[in-house]
Amino acid sequence: MKNFLTRFLLCLAVVNLLSLALYAQQTSSDPPEPQPSKPAENGKNVPDAKPFEKGTSNDRLFYALPNFLTLENAGQVPPLTVGQKFKVVTRGSFDYIQIPWYGFLAGVSQAENSEPGYGQGAEGYGKRYGAYFADGTIENYMTGFVFPSLLHQDPRFFQSGQGGFWHRTGYAISRIVVTRADAGGDQFNYSEVVGSAVSSAISTYSYHPRGDRTLSNTASVWGTQVGYDTITIVVKEFWPDIRRKLNKKK
Repeated sequence: MKNFLTRFLLCLAVVNLLSLALYAQQTSSDPPEPQPSKPAENGKNVPDAKPFEKGTSNDRLFYALPNFLTLENAGQVPPLTVGQKFKVVTRGSFDYIQIPWYGFLAGVSQAENSEPGYGQGAEGYGKRYGAYFADGTIENYMTGFVFPSLLHQDPRFFQSGQGGFWHRTGYAISRIVVTRADAGGDQFNYSEVVGSAVSSAISTYSYHPRGDRTLSNTASVWGTQVGYDTITIVVKEFWPDIRRKLNKKK
């Protein structure tokens, strides 16, 4: 457990330091961001205590999971700055709901005894929980901040909301391999495809069980992450419709 914890913390620290270094280097050229404000009090604007980044959202999938990088009927909107990408990814990665969510995933993994090198019992569960937390956090930073900042790509998902079920499903799935460039227009989604591959390699060869540190397992982890992201992005496409129906029933 001690060796796992050391590798886990070291890997997470390296990724965070890389992100912070990239953030510090590139935000120096970012334009100043306007501060959201509350309604005027005594004729003066009061800064909002908990603002969210302009160009993002406060939405949550099923009122729980962070959905801050999804925009509905957005049309043409300004690209996110490097600082905004870093802040919104950090906000989502360390959101309070992630604690029980990763706990649930670790429980399912323990029940299935996936990656048996972790073992069972409290120690095995703790390792699985740490691995899921690190896997999710590293992938979030790689696909939502590091690669989008380096390649000037937009990490947001722009909901279509047009056409029938299969048309919208196809559009959502296509966003895994096609994304919007900061300068406008579509590009191959290197941030998702390559970013998730890099995050899979980092996690597999650092704190995952030694017996699973193989190229085939890395490819399996990468495929799982891309598959999960594909399902999630389809849900994001239809979530506004589901939310409206739920609110109408209420």
